[in-house]
Amino acid sequence: MFALIKKLACLVFLLAITFATEAQRLNVAVDLQKDDSGVFNLKIPLPEGLYRVRLALGSDQSSGHTVVRAESRRLYAKEIVTEKGQFKELSFTVHRRSPIISAQEKVRLKPREVSKLNWDEFLNLEISGQEAQLSKLSIEVAGEVPVVYLCGNSTVVDQDNEPWASWGQMITVFFDDRICFANYAESGEAANSFIAAGRLKKIMTQIKPGDYVLVEFGHNDQKQKGEGKGAYLSYWNSLTEFIDQAREKEAIPILITPTQRRSFGEDGRIVDTHEDYPQAMRDLARDKQVPLIDLHQMTRVLYEALGTEGSKKAFVHYPAGTFPGQDKALADNTHFNSYGAYQIAKCVIVGMKELNLPLLEFLREDLIYDPAFPDNPDSFNWWPSPYVDIQKPEGN
Repeated sequence: MFALIKKLACLVFLLAITFATEAQRLNVAVDLQKDDSGVFNLKIPLPEGLYRVRLALGSDQSSGHTVVRAESRRLYAKEIVTEKGQFKELSFTVHRRSPIISAQEKVRLKPREVSKLNWDEFLNLEISGQEAQLSKLSIEVAGEVPVVYLCGNSTVVDQDNEPWASWGQMITVFFDDRICFANYAESGEAANSFIAAGRLKKIMTQIKPGDYVLVEFGHNDQKQKGEGKGAYLSYWNSLTEFIDQAREKEAIPILITPTQRRSFGEDGRIVDTHEDYPQAMRDLARDKQVPLIDLHQMTRVLYEALGTEGSKKAFVHYPAGTFPGQDKALADNTHFNSYGAYQIAKCVIVGMKELNLPLLEFLREDLIYDPAFPDNPDSFNWWPSPYVDIQKPEGN
């Protein structure tokens, strides 16, 4: 009898998922069953657009510990704990996109991107945790919420698999459903290659007045050599294109200097490795009167606060055998793990507060953070996604 009731309850949930547009209401059936790893992996076929997701988390049968991610592991709830019979509501807004720019043009995806959840035909929800609980789900068209478009490289991109992470997929957890973050960053990209791939053009087909364009490049730009390349040449010109196109659409461009690499000198201080690229961005921001978040400086403070050895806990540094199929140690001094990405997302919000950006009104709660006093990595609670790939992201 209990199995029958459970089956009928599941059926009710399937029929309750409704997508509203001005022209029609469309019911879409979604199987709300956990997979063998105890995760709700929901793939909901939806057209490109902004969607508000509403969840009720909890159960009459048991206590719960639930983590919510969407698309390519973009974080929306780090952990929600419920007692038996207790239910908590969560709502957030997700950007679902397509690579199509026009009838004749698409974003030029890299081979590793083709399988990314950010680019498929579904709105993807990953609801996991020690004991994931989902009692109700509804999705609606979000309407005219402001959108923050993220442009950058592997330090910003949504990383699909553990143990890799970026600040772009963490910053979403700090904001409520009145704003949406659309992460267009991709591993290995420089400012000019991002534009050449059609990523900026794609953003410009969707952007509206009052939206934001956050731009962080530098890691891969500095590796480009030859005629016309350089911090005050191709880098400067490409960043100018981001600024000009955003302003043409009455959107707000914000420049973000690149994150430091974990590169300590013998004195225990960070050694700059980005040549004159961060300074070129600062100079351009001053020239064009563009708001700037100096993440290069804040991550210097953050890493030095953690120390030469302690800073490894913010990066993908793991001994062999930590993850399935990992026969060699991982020692990456550019790409973050979840703890590091979470700290840097907080740094970006500190930068937003220094600029007094209007989007701060959408924070779920006020954030008090100082990169000189980061969260203790040993007490950082993280429930990992079940998906692992030890292959290093493109770029360095």
